Amino acid sequence: MGEVVLGKKVGNKAMLYGAIAGTIPDLDVFASHFTDVVTTLEIHRGFSHSIVFAVLFAPVLGYLVSLFEKSAHWKQWAYLFFWGFLTHSLLDAHTTWGTQLFWPFDLRVAYKNIFVIDPLYTLPLLIGVILTMFQKRTSPKRKKYNQMGLIISSSYLLLTIVLKGITYFKFEEALKDQGISYAEMETKPTALNSILWSANVKTPDSFLIGYYSLFDTEPIRFFEYPKNHHLLEALEGDEKIKRMIKISKGWYTISEENGALYFNDLRFGTLSIDPGASNFVFSYKIEVKNGTVEFTETQKGTRDAKKLIGQLWQRIKGN
Repeated sequence: MGEVVLGKKVGNKAMLYGAIAGTIPDLDVFASHFTDVVTTLEIHRGFSHSIVFAVLFAPVLGYLVSLFEKSAHWKQWAYLFFWGFLTHSLLDAHTTWGTQLFWPFDLRVAYKNIFVIDPLYTLPLLIGVILTMFQKRTSPKRKKYNQMGLIISSSYLLLTIVLKGITYFKFEEALKDQGISYAEMETKPTALNSILWSANVKTPDSFLIGYYSLFDTEPIRFFEYPKNHHLLEALEGDEKIKRMIKISKGWYTISEENGALYFNDLRFGTLSIDPGASNFVFSYKIEVKNGTVEFTETQKGTRDAKKLIGQLWQRIKGN
C-alpha cells in the first residue's frame, strides 16, 4: 500500500514506510508486559486496529515523517499511513480472532475465511514488492508488478470466501445426514492453507470438532468435547471468568488436570487433529491467588507445531 500511495514519488522509501504502517497496529502485543492475561486478550486487535485509530494517528505520523522526509507533503505521508493502518485491520478481520474495526463499539469483526499465515496469500504480494524494488522510481513496471501482487493475493482472498461457503455446506450436510442437532456452527481454514477446513459445532452439553478437505471422499467425522462448564460453578461470579467467557464468545471448555482447572478457547482448535486431542492452541491455567483469579497461558513447544504441520499435510490430501 505504501507503493500504491507514494511509490512513484519517493521510490522504495514508500515501501519502507508502508511496512512500518502495516506493523504499528500489532504493537498492541506489548501490552502483555504491562497487564494481566485477560486484559491483554481484550486489548489485542482493539483500538490500534480500529478506523478511529487510522483517522487519528495517520495525520500525526504523516506530519512527523514529513519533518525529515521532504520528498512528499505531510498530507501524502498521512495518506500512506492511513491506508497502511486500515488495510492491515481489514485483512485481520478475515481471520479467526476478529478485529474491533468499529471501536469503541464492542464488536469484533471475524469472517474466518483465511488463516493468519497463508503462503498463497503472502507470496504473490512479496514477489510483486521484490520485483518492484528493482525498478526505477519512474518506471511503469513498478506499478505493474505491485498491482500484479495485489490482484493475485486479493483474488485468492476472495476465493477463500467461496471455499468457506462450499465447506460450510458440506459440514451442514454431514450434520444433517448423521442426525446431529446443534445450536450453532463456525468454520475456519486450518493452518497455512485453504483446502482443509474445520468446524466447531455447539450442542447442549458438548462441542463437536470436524475436519473436511476438498479432496475428501469419505463422510466427515465429528469428535466430541464435553463443555464441563459446571467445573466453574465456584468461580462463575468472578469478573475475570466472565471476561474470559466473553472473549471466547462462549466457545470454551473446562478441563481438569492434577487438581488444576484449565480454560480452553475452542475457536482455535488443538495442536493435533488426532481424535480427542486435548492440547488446545490456547489453554489457560486457572489459579486463585490471595482471593484473586489469575489466568496463565500454557506453553506450547515447537515439537507440537511440527507434528501438527505433518498431520495437516497428510489430512489435506483427503480422508
